[in-house]
Amino acid sequence: MGTPLTPYNTSDSKKEQVATMFNNVAGTYDFLNHFFSLGIDKLWRRKLVKLIGKSNPKLILDVATGTADLAIAESKLNPEKIIGVDISEKMLEVGREKIKKYPCIELQLGDSENLQFENDTFDAVSVSFGVRNFENVIAGLTEMRRVLKPEGKIFILEFSKPKNWFIQKIYYFYFCTVLPFIGKMVSKDASAYTYLPESVKIFPDGKKFVELMQYVGFKNIECKPLTFGISTIYIAKK
Repeated sequence: MGTPLTPYNTSDSKKEQVATMFNNVAGTYDFLNHFFSLGIDKLWRRKLVKLIGKSNPKLILDVATGTADLAIAESKLNPEKIIGVDISEKMLEVGREKIKKYPCIELQLGDSENLQFENDTFDAVSVSFGVRNFENVIAGLTEMRRVLKPEGKIFILEFSKPKNWFIQKIYYFYFCTVLPFIGKMVSKDASAYTYLPESVKIFPDGKKFVELMQYVGFKNIECKPLTFGISTIYIAKK
């Protein structure tokens, strides 16, 4: 899939650089995440959780869990257990403070492309805004499929590119000009919020991502664009 986009111009792997980036912005991540999306990211997660709830999962794996926003939202489904994994220890530290009131959630340091779980373990696997940060998307999708139980479902929420030209212009101006400027001022990491819009631009969204999911063996794939196509939910079965 070509040379991966990385946050920093260093010799470290993309995986290492992404971990460094999220460690750097962990303290301001939640604030900026909700600020930049005008709170719409919360609505997207609610929509995702509603869809997850239809399959009544008892054991959920939340990959690239970050500060555990999605895991906390999923707790409302009353599963027996939610395990969140992320490669950023600083993000998990923030998340661990947030989950103290949610005994069903456990957070672990982990690599999405090398999950430390047995085959056929989880009823559902979720990812919100994390797949585009994988060093190897195929490897990540393959691992998530591996740990799903037979007939288990994957639920992915990810940024995508609007198709309407007018929405596109507003979206890219905001994403490529406003967001990096404010992100740099608040987080003190200019590269992190320059990387974000670039990672969205090159991510194989929509039909292309569906094809990747088919390639690794997922079936019954659904693609649900949200808010003019700014983000998309992908649902598939093992």
